[in-house]
Amino acid sequence: MNIVVCAKQVPNTQNVQINSETKNIVREGIPSILNPYDANAIEESLKIRDLTGGHVTAISMGPLQAADVLQEALDMGADRAILLCDRLFAGADTLATGYTLSVIIKRLNADLVLCGSEAIDGSTGQVGPIIAENLGWPQMTCVRKIKIGRNTIAGIREQKDGMEQLEGKLPMVICVQKGINQPRAGMPSGKRPEIFSADDVGFDKSLLGVVGSPTRVVQISMSGKGVSGFVFIDGSMPVEKRVRTMMRGGITPRKINFVRGDTEKLTSVILKDEEVKKYID
Repeated sequence: MNIVVCAKQVPNTQNVQINSETKNIVREGIPSILNPYDANAIEESLKIRDLTGGHVTAISMGPLQAADVLQEALDMGADRAILLCDRLFAGADTLATGYTLSVIIKRLNADLVLCGSEAIDGSTGQVGPIIAENLGWPQMTCVRKIKIGRNTIAGIREQKDGMEQLEGKLPMVICVQKGINQPRAGMPSGKRPEIFSADDVGFDKSLLGVVGSPTRVVQISMSGKGVSGFVFIDGSMPVEKRVRTMMRGGITPRKINFVRGDTEKLTSVILKDEEVKKYID
């Protein structure tokens, strides 16, 4: 099976800054990492290749420094890696990015494309589906588990109200969720990513980069720092009590007494309350 997996270099979201003029994320000088969802996509592509045989090519689009995430893919076990690097690709929105990646995927004669469900710097979840539309292929998104059949491929996908199982034939685009697997540690492979420019591939240059991007960001507002916390569950508690504590998020339930009656009865009850008496001469 000829598998292509998409990988993106993203800034560490704890250090995100926005260019006030272009409204784009400032990437210069910001530590970058492999998009976590794409690490899962790489791992899943390697698992499928090891099961069915074939070849895995990792691809990315970005500046020369993006070769680092493709090196990670090669060191994890990918057979080949290609970086699309050209000034003409700069400033691409999801539409232009999806088009650009779909062209190289078509050139690679892929049977299966794996993507992360989203990138943590934008969280649009659009690039995988745009690739599928450009290729004219079926797609599965938010996939938690993949099962390879003799002539089919099945995916269990996450929905708001549960799980859904879909099945189809190749070629296909599948976007995987974080947690579908545990990405393996990389080992030096001795391989290096290949670098392709816009002239190396048959692109319609009117669909690349800023020129091919209809999206216009008018305003961006930064949210406050997120607050994180956890609930400590005492392991010595009985199982039932532990489960109930987790379901309540550690909050102790309070018993509320409701009083029914006419105005006179309710007034009598209120006047007897110790908190109310503080305010009565």
